[in-house]
Amino acid sequence: MLLVELLILFMVCAVALGWLARQFKLPYPIALVVGGALLGTLPRLPQIPFDPQLILVIVLPPILYQAALLTSWSDFKANIRPISLLAIGLVIATTLAVGGALKLMVPSVPWAAAFVLGAIISPPDAVAATAILSRLNIPRHIVTILEGESLVNDASGLVIYKLAIAAVLTGAFSFGEASGQFALVSLGGIAVGMALAFLFIAIHRRLGDPLIEVITVLTIPYATYVAAESLHVSGVLAVVAAGLVRGRYSPEIVSAEMRIMARSLWNVLVFMLNSLIFILIGIQMSDVMHNLGGIPLSDLLFLGGFITLVAVAVRFLWVFPVAFLPHWLSGKLHERNAPPHSGELAIISWCGMRGIVSLAAALALPASLPDGSPFPARDLIIFITFCVIAFTLLGQGLTLAPLIRKLKVGSDWSMAHEHHKVRDAMQAAALATIDELLEKEQVPREWARPLQEEITDRLALSTPEGPALSPQAEWQTRLRLAVIKAERRELIRLWRNNDISDEVMRHQEEILDYQQAQL
Repeated sequence: MLLVELLILFMVCAVALGWLARQFKLPYPIALVVGGALLGTLPRLPQIPFDPQLILVIVLPPILYQAALLTSWSDFKANIRPISLLAIGLVIATTLAVGGALKLMVPSVPWAAAFVLGAIISPPDAVAATAILSRLNIPRHIVTILEGESLVNDASGLVIYKLAIAAVLTGAFSFGEASGQFALVSLGGIAVGMALAFLFIAIHRRLGDPLIEVITVLTIPYATYVAAESLHVSGVLAVVAAGLVRGRYSPEIVSAEMRIMARSLWNVLVFMLNSLIFILIGIQMSDVMHNLGGIPLSDLLFLGGFITLVAVAVRFLWVFPVAFLPHWLSGKLHERNAPPHSGELAIISWCGMRGIVSLAAALALPASLPDGSPFPARDLIIFITFCVIAFTLLGQGLTLAPLIRKLKVGSDWSMAHEHHKVRDAMQAAALATIDELLEKEQVPREWARPLQEEITDRLALSTPEGPALSPQAEWQTRLRLAVIKAERRELIRLWRNNDISDEVMRHQEEILDYQQAQL
């Protein structure tokens, strides 16, 4: 009965926090962190017994897989250098800096446990940042860099996290061995993810049923993660690789009905998982605070604030020098490339909000060591992680939009040009298909005129009603389906040729999906 009551509490909290986020026009992670903090203040809140290792398995695969599916592969490749420097170099630097800061402030914490905290809070979460950036016409390459960083740094941060936990559990650490293991589990995870992605693509082409397709899509991230972990390679990187590969083939192998169903299902699932983690940390926080009762709350908050400042400062100290270094080097040789825009670098530096991945990693910490002794500083690590998430989401998240306006970074209209380009090309393909079918089937040209006017004026399509259709109405329905097929072919052609971005392609694809479903 307790589990049922807690489930009802979870659903009510998720609805309330989602509604509040919508009312105040906030990214929902900000509302969730506030709700989790308030939930943690409730006295005598019942604890949920759970296996910490299940947290990562349940939460991470679908979240990472969805992010990988929506990542533009062409944009990702075009920005691979800054993404790699942020997602790998900055993650390592943050892990070392935060670990050193915790050891400095609390000398009793073992080095390995300190680096566990560093690995936990090293990967920023782009959900809150991109939700704000998308409303302000920020240049697309900034959003691409932040999304690509968030995708890869989750993987690199969690690989380091597992190596650090292994060092705590075994009490031994070798830099050379750890580096070799990092490379092995990373490359192995990518290989497993790509292999399973192509296997699922081959299977998906033969399904043909929207419900089975959706179930298959939900199975892919979990099956990939479990398979990779069973082979002792990175399940996180396997899921990311599988999502990137499958996302490249998705427009051609997925039906319109399945895309409509999956779009809503993914959004609901990711929101529910985010809500689950933040509510779960709220429930756990009362127990954590009880275990930390010997330390004054003011000291704990000061420590959390200090670690947050270190994480934020490291990002600034990394982004600016790394961004200007290639210019300085090339400037000495060629005096050619203009330096990066300092306002854009400031925005990238300020987008360091932590989120669900850090929280899930903290909750997944083992409760005890192999000898039965408690995991060192586990409660302190969880508390500091929540502080960093709360301080960055509230501090950086709420000030990001004013900072963008102050720095006058924005007004990127290149995507609007792409929308016009793709609509013109799709309209030309549709009208050409109408002329071709009119000539082929020798039907009166008046039958196609209403649809031609619809396409020209871009009006919403309407379908004839009733089980019995007239020959004209039946032919017009077939014509509309042929037109949508032609538009989809042209859309994919433009996308394959890199004439339009993935975001524009997905937007137009969604319109075609709903038009096709209507028919």
